[in-house]
Amino acid sequence: MNLEIQTIAEIAAEPVQFLTSPYLPLGKIVILQGDPGVGKTSVALSFAAALTTGKPLPWDTTAFGVCDVIFQSMEDGYGDTIRPRLERLGADCSRVHVINENEYPLSLGDNRLEQAITKTGAKLLILDPLSQYMGAEMCGAGVRPIMTHLTEMAARTNCTVLLISHLNKKGGKAQYRGLGAIDIAAVARSVLTVGKLPDDDELRVFVHSKCNLTTPGASQAFGFDEANAGASYASFSWLGEYKITLDELLDTKTKKEPKTDTQKDAAMSFLQTALAEGDVPSTELMRNANAQGITEITLRRAKKAIGVKSYQSGGGWYCSLPGKADAHISEMNA
Repeated sequence: MNLEIQTIAEIAAEPVQFLTSPYLPLGKIVILQGDPGVGKTSVALSFAAALTTGKPLPWDTTAFGVCDVIFQSMEDGYGDTIRPRLERLGADCSRVHVINENEYPLSLGDNRLEQAITKTGAKLLILDPLSQYMGAEMCGAGVRPIMTHLTEMAARTNCTVLLISHLNKKGGKAQYRGLGAIDIAAVARSVLTVGKLPDDDELRVFVHSKCNLTTPGASQAFGFDEANAGASYASFSWLGEYKITLDELLDTKTKKEPKTDTQKDAAMSFLQTALAEGDVPSTELMRNANAQGITEITLRRAKKAIGVKSYQSGGGWYCSLPGKADAHISEMNA
């Protein structure tokens, strides 16, 4: 083998591209991690829905464009769970592909992954969960070669590989709670850590806990709509930026309210005034709150704190102070 050497000056500079900036760099490994039941899969499906329709996510100034996605899941059924969730999110399901694993289960080193990416032209490959596709190698000496192979495949195909992973239950610093060997997180260029907000289990957030290619993005909050509380897959919604650190999100012993009480107090005062004269359409209430600098997530926290109710009437949703919604519904049914 002949020795070949080149200088960095001979290598063309290339800008980093993102499926959604700065969270999903194109052609790189990304980890989406969190405890069970915090909404990791819902976040991944929201990414998929946006990409298959070419719609920008709330924090994007521009959309990447329409592209195909491969979604492999060993935890949820495609027909009874994945498809309904995607449809509720407005995804183009004809652009979401699944590799048949009925006869031969996939692994991270399986050549079918690259073959499927090449055949479909997919720009996002989602594997849920990582532990099922990595198996016994999660903590073994073979981790680095497998992750190197995956990194090279992502680069060759220019396809982002999103690995959904659980956190371990060990204590210590939050950044070391990723499941498996440190080599797994080491090759990832972006890591998103999902958790429940300290003061409200119904609201969730992801923290951009690792970012090697640009400035880390803001933490993003999401939740499940009260109007569709009976079917979590039907109610996912992004709620905007939320200031919280990774340690605050994951360290239950030191969890503190990251936002000042003043913000929630101001939103509570707004609600008391806005609803004092009667019920208000939800869209109007949100519009008026935004005009006063109150974000959606702060408004939701304030609504929960004072017990504001939501009810449907005449094809629209309304908000009411405690007790008034029940009285209004009783009048309609009388």
